Formats: sequence, C-alpha cells, structure tokens
Amino acid sequence: MFQRVVPEAPSRPQGGGRRRDGDREVPAAIVFVATSGCTWQQLPSASFGPSGATAHRRFSEWSKARVGAKLHRLVLDELGARGELDWSRCAIDSVNMQALKKGDLTGPNPVDRGKFGSKIHLITERTGLPLSVGISGANMHDSLGLEPLVRGIPPIRSRRGPRRRRPGKLHADKGYDYVHRRRWLRGRGITHRIARRGIESSQRLGRHRGTVERTMAWLAGCRRLHRRDDFLAFVSIACTLICYRRLAK
Repeated sequence: MFQRVVPEAPSRPQGGGRRRDGDREVPAAIVFVATSGCTWQQLPSASFGPSGATAHRRFSEWSKARVGAKLHRLVLDELGARGELDWSRCAIDSVNMQALKKGDLTGPNPVDRGKFGSKIHLITERTGLPLSVGISGANMHDSLGLEPLVRGIPPIRSRRGPRRRRPGKLHADKGYDYVHRRRWLRGRGITHRIARRGIESSQRLGRHRGTVERTMAWLAGCRRLHRRDDFLAFVSIACTLICYRRLAK
C-alpha cells in the first residue's frame, strides 16, 4: 500500500554513491520518531538502518508530496471496502496544543492566557476513526472549521454501492451552535445533532462525542506533535496509524 503513494526514487545517471536506504526501513524510523517524540538526531540508527539525517531528509521529501495524507486515504478506502466504517453517527471536535516556539498555523489561545498554540479539528466516524482533519491557530473559533472539515472528507469506498463522503448524522457541542451552520448541513443532506446554547447540556451528546474525544487522546499519543515542527505532516501520520491499527486487527 505504501509503495502506491511514495514518489519514485531519483535516478543516478552516473551511478556510484551509497545504496539508497529502502522504503521499508525509512517509514519504520519515521513512525518511531512520531510515536516516541525523539529528535531526528536521537534516532537509533543501529536499530532501523537509516541515520536520523537520512530519515529526516526522506520525511521532508514525502511531506512535500503529501504522502501521509494520501496514505491515510488509502487506509480509509480499505476500511470502507471491508465495511469497517460506520457513517451513521459521526462527530466533530477540536483540541488545542501549545506551540512554545510559535511558527505557522499558530495563534494566541483565548482559554490559556493567550499562550501561542495550534488547534486540531477532527471529524470521526461512529467508532472514532478519523475521516477528516485540519489545523489552525488556537484563536480560530471551532465553528469555522466545520465546513472545511466536512468538505475535506474524501470519497471513500464502500462494501456495496458508490463511494461515500457524507455522514448520516453529525454530532457537535455548543461551539458549533449557529443557525447558518445547521442550515448548511441540512443543505448537504446531513442530519445535525448540535447542543443548543443556554437550552441543553453538551453532556447529553454522551457516547457519540466521547468517541471523538477518545480519538483526540489517541492523537496525543503521537508524542512528536508536542514538539511542533513538521506539525501537519505528523498529524497525518498519527491519523494513518489510528486507522491502520483497525485495519491490522
């Protein structure tokens, strides 16, 4: 599956030079960096083969080619073909992460004394598998991420029938409680279940929102996200790993 999305290795017309590390050893090294949170220099090359510099260089090449996002989609396709995706009740939420060194896609967090950070926006299917993910500054309101996330769900294979990219029902908390957001969802044929401000508690959404919150905890297990560099690429890797674990069962 990985070979279908990785760019071809550059040719060496004149030959010579060291043998290029294989596209099997390097992904294992990148996953280790993502999950352990270590720096590229700390990568134990004796265990994986490629050095930290080589793994970082290949990671940068693949990030530019959006290999992580493409691989995430391929894994979703395989899960969909097996009937492992439940579109009946999807959920949307976001989580803030600090960015001590600032950088791209960051902003002052209004609920954390203005400390700079980023916000991960996520839509999951009923069991918690991530379907669509986005990154913004921590100062972006949750509701602004709803339309881009829904549009960002790729057309995913189904066990029977055409590809699917629309949830049956979308659960959300009070941060998404706006008339125009509800109207937009209805216009796309999506039933919404959004907690109403001043009327009902977000707790009534119960287990359906609990699944997306659990997925956020799974993302936090990708320790490299807390270092903030190459943030978007590592978020794609984390989503792919979550889906692949289900596929490997």
